[in-house]
Amino acid sequence: MIPRKPKLSRLLGSWLAPWERLVSWFFGPDYNPTYQSGVLAVYLLALVVASGLPLLFFYKVGAPYESVQWVQGQWALGWLRGLHRYASDAAVVAVFFHALRMLQGGRTSGPRRRAWLSGLALLGLMIFIGVLGLVMVWDEQGEKLAVQGIQFLAGLPFFSEPPGRIFADNQALGESFFFMLIFLHVALPLVLVFLFLAHTSRTARARYWPERHLVRAYGWGLAGLALCLPVPLAAPADLLRLPGRVYLDPWYGFWLPAAEKLGTGGTLLALGLLLLGLGSLPWWWAVDGPGRAQASVVDESSCTGCTQCVQDCPYDAIEMVKRTHLLDGRHSPLVALVNSDLCVSCGLCAASCAPMGVGPPQRTGRDQLRAAEQFASTRDWREGDVVLLACRWGSGEHPGWSAIPGIHCYPTGCCGSIHTSVLELFLRKGAAGVFVLTCPERDCSQREGPKWLRLRVYEDREAELQARVDRRRVRLFACPGVEVERARRELLAFRQELLKDPAGQSLPEGELRCRSSEVQDGQT
Repeated sequence: MIPRKPKLSRLLGSWLAPWERLVSWFFGPDYNPTYQSGVLAVYLLALVVASGLPLLFFYKVGAPYESVQWVQGQWALGWLRGLHRYASDAAVVAVFFHALRMLQGGRTSGPRRRAWLSGLALLGLMIFIGVLGLVMVWDEQGEKLAVQGIQFLAGLPFFSEPPGRIFADNQALGESFFFMLIFLHVALPLVLVFLFLAHTSRTARARYWPERHLVRAYGWGLAGLALCLPVPLAAPADLLRLPGRVYLDPWYGFWLPAAEKLGTGGTLLALGLLLLGLGSLPWWWAVDGPGRAQASVVDESSCTGCTQCVQDCPYDAIEMVKRTHLLDGRHSPLVALVNSDLCVSCGLCAASCAPMGVGPPQRTGRDQLRAAEQFASTRDWREGDVVLLACRWGSGEHPGWSAIPGIHCYPTGCCGSIHTSVLELFLRKGAAGVFVLTCPERDCSQREGPKWLRLRVYEDREAELQARVDRRRVRLFACPGVEVERARRELLAFRQELLKDPAGQSLPEGELRCRSSEVQDGQT
C-alpha cells in the first residue's frame, strides 16, 4: 500500500492551491522561491552576515542611535543597512514557506521529526536574533520591543531581581546593556550553524546553496529594493516619553501588539500552547490509514552487493554490511541493510535495484510488476492509448484524468520509486506510450525522485530502461500538482504524436531484464 499524505496536508494543499498557482505562474518553475525555500534561507542568512559585519565597525555602544543615524546618512552604508534588514526579513519569509511546504507535503513525521523540531528551534532563534538587532538601533521601535521583552522575561522564574530595573533610570542605561546586545547578536548566529547541521543530519547529499540564477536574481532584487526603498529610522528612544504610533517590522515585531493586549501571563500561556502544538505536530500530523509508511526490507538472496540502493537513498537509511547468510560463494560478500529508524518509506530503493531485491513491503520491483500486469490485463487497449503514471503526492489522484479518452491513469508513489521494468511492461501489454507526470526536481516530496528516474530512463543509471525500448514512447514531464491543465495539454500532445507516428511500437520478444527468477517463471 502506497502511503498517502496526511488528511491535514491534503486539506492545507487545497486551501493553498490558488496561491500556489499564482506564485508558479508569476515566478515560473526556475525562479519559484517555494521550490528552494530551504537553500534560499541559507543564502539569505549568508547575505545578512556579509552585510552586517561592516556595519559593526560603525556601531558605538555609547551612542547607539546616533551611530545608526550617521550610518543611515551615508549613501553606501545606508544602502548596506537596508540590504541587511531586507535580507533578514526575507530569510524569515523563506523559512516560513519552507515549513509550510513540509506541512503541505506531509514531511514532518517519523525520521523527519528531528528536522522539524530543529527547524522550529532555528526559526525561533532567528527571530530572537532579529529582535536583538532591532533593539540595538534604540529608536522607538527598539524601545517598545525591549520594554515588552523585559516584561516577558520578568514573568519567568529565573531571575533573583526584576529584569525591569534595567530601565529604571533613562540615564543609567549605559554601554553594558548595548555591549550585551551586540555580543548576543554576533555570537548567537554561531548556534544557528550547529542547529542547521542537526537539521540536515539525516539527509543524504543535502544542498546548502541555491542555483546560480537564483543567487543572482534574489541578490540583485534585494539590492535594488534597499537602494530604492531605504529602511526607515524612527525617532530616538526615550524611556521618559510615551511613544506614539511606531513602525513595526512585520517579521520580527509581529508579536508585540498581541503581547501588549494579553499581558505577561497571557503571553506566556499563548507561547507555551504554541510551542506545545508545533513541537507535538510530528505525532498528530502524520501519514494515516492503511498506507502508513513501512521501512524497506532487503531480500538477501537477490542482493548482488552493487551498492546502487545505498547511492540512491536520499536519507542515508541503507548501508552495506558483511553477509551472514547464504555464504556459499555464489552471493556477494556484502549485502544491503536498511536502518528502519531512518527509512521514510519513499521507495526510491525499489527502483534502484535491478534484481528487485529491496523496497518497502508490497512495493518492491516484483510487487510493482504484479500490480502493473494486473492493471494492464483489465484494460481494453486501442490505438494511441497512453498510460499515465502520476505521483499520488502530486496530482495522481486528480479526478480529471479518468475523463480523458485514450488515457489510462495509474496512480503511483513517488515517480522515483517506479521501476523502469514497469514502463516496459505497459508498452508490451498494448500501450502506445507511457507518460510519467513528475514533480519538479526541486520540489519532490522525496527529494530526488524525478532526478533518479530521468537518469534511469535517459542516461543508463542502474536499473536503467533497456535500450530496446523506444524512448519516443516514454515521456517524462515535470509539473507542479496544482498545474493540472498544463500537464493535460502536454499529455494530449504526446498522444497526438504517437497517433501520427506509430512506427516503432513493437518490442522484441523476450523477458524483462530486471525481472527476478520468480517473475520469469510466471509467478506474477
